[in-house]
This record gives sequence, structure tokens and C-alpha cells, in this order.
Amino acid sequence: MPSIVVPAHNEEPVISRLLDALAAPTTDDGPSVHHREPDAETEVSGAGAEKPEASVGGVGVGAEGLGEELEIIVVPNGCTDATADVAAGYPGVRVVQTPVASKAEALRLGDEAATGFPRLYVDADVVLGRDDVVRLCQALSTTGVHGAGPARVLPMAGVAWPVRWYYDVWQRLPAVREELFGRGVIAVDEAGHARVAKFFTGDEQVMADDLAIALAFDASERVVVPSARAQIRPPRTTADLLRRRVRAMTGNARLAAAADGRAPRTGSADGRAPRTGPVGRAAPRTGLAELRGVVARERSVLRRARMVPKVVLFLTVAVVARLRGRRAMGRNDTRWLRDESSRQPGQPRT
Repeated sequence: MPSIVVPAHNEEPVISRLLDALAAPTTDDGPSVHHREPDAETEVSGAGAEKPEASVGGVGVGAEGLGEELEIIVVPNGCTDATADVAAGYPGVRVVQTPVASKAEALRLGDEAATGFPRLYVDADVVLGRDDVVRLCQALSTTGVHGAGPARVLPMAGVAWPVRWYYDVWQRLPAVREELFGRGVIAVDEAGHARVAKFFTGDEQVMADDLAIALAFDASERVVVPSARAQIRPPRTTADLLRRRVRAMTGNARLAAAADGRAPRTGSADGRAPRTGPVGRAAPRTGLAELRGVVARERSVLRRARMVPKVVLFLTVAVVARLRGRRAMGRNDTRWLRDESSRQPGQPRT
């Protein structure tokens, strides 16, 4: 039986979106989505021969779907709202609470409570359907694949134009397309879990949990599943985009520092750690060459011309976030800078 661990800090306004989707029956077409990524992310890499159908306690995870067999554990951490009450109102959802406002601690507690595999770590503010869970679990039945993630779906209604431009570039970056980070969902099998569980415990706890988990798998061991889709709401405002990017910059820099025993420093243009990851492979990096490639890959002169100002804006956001991240690390500021705009209804602002 697959287990889903959902860390949740003050997610009362949004957690029902996820739990409603997980409670819905499976369909042929999967959950309704609004804004797909560019087509290049529909490729699945790292697939090999299929291995026997995964099962826990005699319950198979195959093409027939999940039926009623799905363990969902929500971990409200440091909440001051009704997140726990909302989650507890869903039949079959187990709530494990902690007064400590820490995503890593919530992941640890949820991981300890979970009993099944494959295991999925899902952000509380994304939308993932049961069909998507099925497809991620199926991907992990491929020999040698230990980590899987869904394609991203970004609803852009009500989002300020600078944020739209930023994500037009971000979604085209090779590392963003190929790696498992930034998807709001990562699924692992038992072998994959053995690699990533350390990031939730003791001194190994990390702020950039999705990057840490992503770096545990090389290209042949991970897969992005185009038929599985996670809806991730982007920030509505430029200010909230910057908050999210500063958090990414500082978290990834601390992860890189922990990996090679140096003082934290911010890294590349998109904030991903520039040195080796926790399993020794090079962490993904985005620099000027990659940004030039984003422009060059556009299919016409007009498209390339339109992409240039978007790349300039992307680079500006990255530089500002890097400077703010450096100041935060200089103050040893470990606050979790959260984007609240994507969690609330409202009109777009700049």
C-alpha cells in the first residue's frame, strides 16, 4: 500500500484541494489541470526493463489502480490554524501533530508513522490526484528507478506579469526539466527511501529538502512521469516570488555547505547549489550559458526576441534574491520565507 506523507504548516486554506483530489476516484483522463509546462518535459528518461509489481502486505500497485488502499498521513507542524481539524475530517487520513514549526521534523514524524511503499512526500499546497499516484508508483516498478516525480502544472490565472515571465524562463531550464526538485511531490521505493530518510533526522535535517532528495538519485535512477501531474500554484506577486527565491537560495546554499564542509554561500543564477550534492554527484547549476540556451532554443526570430526581456527579468530576480539571501545568511537567519499569495484568493498585484 503506498504511503503519502504531507507536512503542513498553517495550510487550512489550501489543504482541502489536495485531500479532495486524493479522495476522488481514479479516472482515465486524470485530474483536471489548467496550464501545462512546455512539451519538452513530456519525455521520460532513465526507464529500463520492468521489475515485478510492487506490493506491500499483498496489495499490488499496478495498472488496475489503488482502489481504496492508500495511506495518507498529514503532519501539521507548529500550526496556529485549523489545519489539523480540516485534515482529520477526511476519512482514512491520519493526523500526526507536532508543536515544532519545521518541515524536516514533520517529514521525519510522517516517515516514522508511514507503513507502506512506494512512499510519496507531497507538499500540502499542491494538487495531486489518485491517478497521478498510480502513475508515479508504476514508474517505480521499472528496474533501477528509485525516485519519481510528476510533470508540473502551473495555473497562471491572477498571476502578475513579472511572475509569468520568470516562470516562462524557469520552466525551460534543463535542470528544472530533468531533476525532481520543485515539483511538490517526490515518490521513492524502499531502496530510494533508504537514501533519503537521513535528511529528515538529527543533524542531517535540511532546509532544501526537495533538492537534497533529488540529489540522491542520478539520471538512471530517477524519472519524470509526464502522465502524472502536480498542480503547483505560483506566487501571485513579485514580492512573494522574491520571498520564495530567497528561501531557495539560502536553503540550497546551506545544503551545499553541509555537503562539503564549508561556510554557506549562495550559488548560481537560479539558486541551486553549485557544488556536489549529498551523494557526491554535481548539483544542478544554471548560469549565463544556460540562459543563452533558453533564448537560442526558441523556434523563430520573433520568439527569441520575445524571450530576451524575460531572461533579463529572470536574471534580475535571481541577483536580487541572491543578495538578500547573502544578507540572511550573514545574520544566520533561518526563517522559512513563505509565499502566502498563492494560498489566498485575490487579484494580481506587482
